[in-house]
Amino acid sequence: MKNIVVIVCLLFTALSFAQILEPVKWTTDVKKISDSEYELIAIANIDKKWHLYSQTVPDGGPLPTVFSFVSNGHYLKKGNTKEEIGVMVDDPTFNMKVKYFETKTEFKQRVKLKKKPPFSIETEIEYMVCDDIQCIMPDPENLTFNIQ
Repeated sequence: MKNIVVIVCLLFTALSFAQILEPVKWTTDVKKISDSEYELIAIANIDKKWHLYSQTVPDGGPLPTVFSFVSNGHYLKKGNTKEEIGVMVDDPTFNMKVKYFETKTEFKQRVKLKKKPPFSIETEIEYMVCDDIQCIMPDPENLTFNIQ
């Protein structure tokens, strides 16, 4: 019985020190283009040795980065979310050419206002990141863009 208690205590201690991986830290910025048009910028700061996949990847490859903007009647999206050039590589994990980002990247979405500021625009981001050992799909990230 004493051995079982020791084993259970060791397991709880080990689990309490387990590290939650968060290789991407997201921040936002908003750029005013005109009185009725703004650019929403989602900035991904990516930990060393990790990479974040593009919004467009081949079928059978990694999961793409997906932005889901919450409609609130205060704005209209203008076009699709744009991304930087990134890196195109032959990915051995997926055995295909894929585009991804390292270190830092920005995604930009133009919007046309239907209401005068201030108000907020929300988006949810689903994404996949990999390093040389593993791939993870963190919980969706919720970002807020404050239109002033």
